[in-house]
Amino acid sequence: MRIAVSGGKGGTGKSTVAVNLAVALRKLGARLTMADLDVETPNDHLLLGIELAVGEPVNQFMPKFDYSKCTKCRKCAEACEEHAIITLRDGTPFLMPNLCSGCRACEIVCPVPGAILEDYRVVGHIHITPTPYGFTLVTGVLREGEERALPLVVEAKRRAIRIQREEGGLLLIDTAAGTGNTVAKAVEFSDLLIAVTEPTPPGVHDTKLILELGRLMGIPTWIVINRADLGERGRVYELAKKYDAEVVAEIPYSENIVRSYVGGRPIVLTDYPEAKIFEELAGKVLSFLGGGG
Repeated sequence: MRIAVSGGKGGTGKSTVAVNLAVALRKLGARLTMADLDVETPNDHLLLGIELAVGEPVNQFMPKFDYSKCTKCRKCAEACEEHAIITLRDGTPFLMPNLCSGCRACEIVCPVPGAILEDYRVVGHIHITPTPYGFTLVTGVLREGEERALPLVVEAKRRAIRIQREEGGLLLIDTAAGTGNTVAKAVEFSDLLIAVTEPTPPGVHDTKLILELGRLMGIPTWIVINRADLGERGRVYELAKKYDAEVVAEIPYSENIVRSYVGGRPIVLTDYPEAKIFEELAGKVLSFLGGGG
């Protein structure tokens, strides 16, 4: 079983919900693996108060030209949809690495065997970190300056699924903000999508986008309203009704949550009243999944 925690707008508290839900699920006895697929700004480990383990590099294919064999036919440049390969007037190809998606189209269309060799570049790292809470955290960290996050998201999710299969239980995925290809790939094949929002005009607008994504992908969707007492909750409920989504939790603006956030200790481990919200959410998740773990 896979659960994705997302939310169109950044800053809604998505990671706070994901981290506290993970710990609450473990408190209820569920086995799980957690994946932080917000590879550009991963922070689940900070909210859990842990340091990441040493990362493993993730490589992406990059063509390397053997100019002694190249016939300067320009076919590689013509096949490159990313325009990562440019040619001089005589047809000599050159690669702009940051634009290369690693699709291998150039290698496929090249008519001369050996004219394009395999090379690689590191796009990021994957950190597989045991946590003191009884589950493994898989974190993708994009290399600074890297423009393509999707290959790293795909590989980090693959590693997380492998660990889930080895250890059993649930896979809880924390996605990036927005509804781009990295978010779509992160939530793909999930059994439940939890959209975290806030009752503000930008929050409602972006929640509509993530609900539309859930509908297109055929994933049952729940809504968690964070800072629910600071805006017009009614607009979120109207949106939920329109998309046949259920509002399963409301989290008030809370200094206690802020303190736990800053302290790197999930609030669900405290005796603050807000902890009960996440405990109840975890119980609903297990009921939805038929007992979980």
